[in-house]
Amino acid sequence: MADLSPIDLQKALSGMDYPTDKKHLVEVARKNKAADKIVSRLDGLKEDHFDGPNEVQKAVFNS
Repeated sequence: MADLSPIDLQKALSGMDYPTDKKHLVEVARKNKAADKIVSRLDGLKEDHFDGPNEVQKAVFNS
């Protein structure tokens, strides 16, 4: 997804506590008023458990 940057993702997940699951990623992104494209990308991830932001980034940009 070329129109989504790692910085956008970091801003969307600001304040996230890890480990976490997909549901909480989506909740935090919405709370941080992330763009719809970020929220829907997180909601569409195949994985459901993330130990840290690096795992989220890999899932978002390598899927």
